[in-house]
Amino acid sequence: MSSGKVTYVYYTKQPPASTVTAVKPSKWSLAVKIFHWGSALLLIVVWSMITLHNSASSGETYLNLHRAFGVSLLFWMIARVISRVISPTPASVPMPKWQTAVSHLTHLLLYAVLFAMPLSGILMTWYGGHSIDMFGLFELQSILTTDRGQARFFNNLHTDVLWPTLMVFTGLHILGAIQHQFIKKDNIMSRIK
Repeated sequence: MSSGKVTYVYYTKQPPASTVTAVKPSKWSLAVKIFHWGSALLLIVVWSMITLHNSASSGETYLNLHRAFGVSLLFWMIARVISRVISPTPASVPMPKWQTAVSHLTHLLLYAVLFAMPLSGILMTWYGGHSIDMFGLFELQSILTTDRGQARFFNNLHTDVLWPTLMVFTGLHILGAIQHQFIKKDNIMSRIK
């Protein structure tokens, strides 16, 4: 039989901070997902505009759109990095340390090239003495002195160095995702869908 007494237990100590682990999300935030897939879409649009310009017999419409979407990609990437920094990182996918290192390096270089491509395009355009028409809304006037040698340097950097580098690291990124999704079957794509 109960004596009617109530016993209270008080805990006066918190567990040490080293034993408390935060629960990480299983997926990237919606913002990170939008910036990821938006970057891919913008890159396809930028590439399509220059491809159409190169195959067109005349006109600057596609080139102007290529430039405007390229500048848009630069500002998109700035917002993407901010979003990535402030968003929680999902739990790590189990893999050997060397694969984690290669993954991080590939992502870092992909981000760097996604910044360098539009920057080199802007510098090439401005050194060439041209402004950048932003979809007919306004123009980004050149703040540089026209210099054909510098324009040629940034053109070569843009088309002969950065573009192939971007294709290589994009390909590595896609191959890594395919390998995880279909060979390792660790469902890595669910984190970014």
